[in-house]
Amino acid sequence: MLKMNLKKILLNFIIVMAIFLTDRIFKVYILKIAQIENTVDIYLTEYLNLYLIWNQGIAFGVLSFNDGLIYNIITLIISVITIVILAMIVKNKGFKRYSLLFILGGSLGNLFDRIYYSAVPDFIDLHYNSFHWFVFNVADIFITFGVICLIFAEIFYKDNEYEKKI
Repeated sequence: MLKMNLKKILLNFIIVMAIFLTDRIFKVYILKIAQIENTVDIYLTEYLNLYLIWNQGIAFGVLSFNDGLIYNIITLIISVITIVILAMIVKNKGFKRYSLLFILGGSLGNLFDRIYYSAVPDFIDLHYNSFHWFVFNVADIFITFGVICLIFAEIFYKDNEYEKKI
């Protein structure tokens, strides 16, 4: 029994670390370009650019403040939410647990940046003609995917039937 739990814990850890490291690799690459070129504004396709901005707020730059105290309070709240997600991972299994692992991995990536850089580097710019979506990063992709999976599970699976299948 303990051996099986250790395998699950190890698998969960590997998933979270893979997400965290994937996010870090992309961010370090973009920051290296910014260091060399003094800017990042790369045209990839007619729908996708890489454009570096520093996000001091939460998702999509919401709640950006110049005040260090407010920034620290927001960072503390994000840290508490990350701990709550970790507790939810322990209590859940199957599809829901994997969805939460994606959210945790992305959350740790952005939390690391908030603590290390005092801002989160966002650089993926999706657009169509003159409409630009909010600039985001790889961690945001994993967080969004995890949230979409959780919503999917709540809407389409009832009475934990998805837990029995996984």
